[in-house]
Amino acid sequence: MPGLLHNHIAVVTGSGSGIGRAIAFGFAREGAHVAVLDVNGDAAAAAVRDIRDVGGKAQHFAVDVTDRAACRAVAAEVAGKIGTVSVLVNNAGINRRNAFVADADAVIKDWEDIMAVNLNGLFNITHAFLEPLRASKGRIVNIASIQSFVHVRTPNSPAYTTSKHGVLGFTRALAAELGRDGVRVNAIGPGFIETPLNEKVRASNPELIKIFLDHTPLGRAGKPEDIVGPALFLASDLSAYVTGAIVMADGGYRAI
Repeated sequence: MPGLLHNHIAVVTGSGSGIGRAIAFGFAREGAHVAVLDVNGDAAAAAVRDIRDVGGKAQHFAVDVTDRAACRAVAAEVAGKIGTVSVLVNNAGINRRNAFVADADAVIKDWEDIMAVNLNGLFNITHAFLEPLRASKGRIVNIASIQSFVHVRTPNSPAYTTSKHGVLGFTRALAAELGRDGVRVNAIGPGFIETPLNEKVRASNPELIKIFLDHTPLGRAGKPEDIVGPALFLASDLSAYVTGAIVMADGGYRAI
């Protein structure tokens, strides 16, 4: 039986590791031909090898989402090598943990770097793939956060919280505008997910983990695979009448 994404071409940014890699694998398993995009070309290539080893279809592309011209170039490359994209997952993102009252230079650099990736990068890639998504009546899935709503009670850059509020606003604005073209735009709000992005913090600060888990009804941290189901739902026809929404995958963090 064909998978949920049979005949779809899906782009997943930041898919060399973590949540993006898990989503790329899940999409390939459900029949999509996946364009694995990452700033780390070696990581993207490794993910593609692993996807192909289990029978999936994927190709890798190295791109820095902060480079608008590079995003346009990779969109053209994907079109030429694979075809018309019908699913875009905007997963690429970074975080920092300097407080706003920390060293001024560090705070300014945090702000500039986080906004460059988490918001400008989101815009750059989405704009680059806009025409094929409109042509295919496609689906956009943005990776937001619990911090699209709250600033968690752990050391965390306010720039990250601001950027993730922006991701949710961007999702709703595009859903309202692109709905007439048949393009659906939604978001996923992960909670604390164990990824390479937070590996050092998890190893060095178990108290931080305890703060999260004490506030999480399911009592555990998430795994990248926990985000695959929501991504498949939003990318597939299962959510044919869903747009402008955010699916929380946070273990219940926002429930209490």
